Amino acid sequence: MPTVALLLPWRNPSFLGDQITDLLRSPGVFTVTPGRIPWGSVGKLPPILSRLLARFGAGRVRVRGQLRAVVIFHPWQLPLAEALISRHPDCELWYSRWDRYEFAFSDAYWDKPRLERRVGVLHARAVRNATLTIAVSDALAELDANSGGSSVVVPLPADSFPTSDLTGTIVAISLGYLGARTDWSLLRTVAEAMPDLVVLLVGAWDESLVRSDPDCAACRKLANVVWLGRRSDAEASRLILCADVGIVPYKLDPYNDAALPHRILKYARLGRRTIAPDLEGVRTLDSAVTRVQDLPAWIEALRRQRGTRASPDLELQSWALAQSAEVLDQPLWERIAALGVQAPSVSEPSSPSVLSGMSSP
Repeated sequence: MPTVALLLPWRNPSFLGDQITDLLRSPGVFTVTPGRIPWGSVGKLPPILSRLLARFGAGRVRVRGQLRAVVIFHPWQLPLAEALISRHPDCELWYSRWDRYEFAFSDAYWDKPRLERRVGVLHARAVRNATLTIAVSDALAELDANSGGSSVVVPLPADSFPTSDLTGTIVAISLGYLGARTDWSLLRTVAEAMPDLVVLLVGAWDESLVRSDPDCAACRKLANVVWLGRRSDAEASRLILCADVGIVPYKLDPYNDAALPHRILKYARLGRRTIAPDLEGVRTLDSAVTRVQDLPAWIEALRRQRGTRASPDLELQSWALAQSAEVLDQPLWERIAALGVQAPSVSEPSSPSVLSGMSSP
């Protein structure tokens, strides 16, 4: 049976995965993975030593059927391919290229002149001796044509890369520390119930506090819960712009019940509402918060905010921007003044204060 061997550049070349998977649908196509000595290391050796090791490597390759073509994906693989072809005279060399390898070691990148010369020699020989040159772009094929060669253009597919319903995805963001006060069961349940939901978790976490929580462990494995770690305020602000809504996934317990999460005002300053459990403390900023009591309410509230990232709530932002330190600290300044301590004059707020709020949707 005629066969084609794909010489994989690495053991698991993920960027080639979809193309390899498709080609392996034929029983006549098989892969050859690198041995203990990577093929890149073989190609970088002096030519005589490189050829000797390539012959040894070729002798260890189990060839299926009648080998008709050997496909390489990098010039470093050429010595092994040539050694295989010498054992199978009717075999062709196919050269698949996704970059201009001959410039990979130039001073703009690695600045290794010896390796640049070596890969240039191997590349030129591969182009010259290949029966088929496969280019991932029209530009590479055009360069080949200008040099007197010819290429077939085969862009790399991305079949296995996850996709989503672009009109239905909801992006929620949780800003702040992630630990024992987080309701991991709630977060897990909501994320598992909503495949159309993406949750961005922005904040530090302490493994010692959540190590024994099975729901937290499950959240770490969910593809639609993305752990971004601690970020600066500037980064967090831009991440909020990528979301439709902010969330406060707190447990309903005495410790959390009277708290007022700072993130609510931060979300609102970027025109995003907050969805939170029915905590008493968040009523202080009720104008910016949707309080929910159970899973169906969470799902409904989240889906109601779909698309906000493209059309933020400008009225909410205007209200939030008016909640300045000068406005919110007014009771403190009044008490300071009552003690006879000089206090600055307080400007009139340009929009209602947190106490008067705004109309709830």
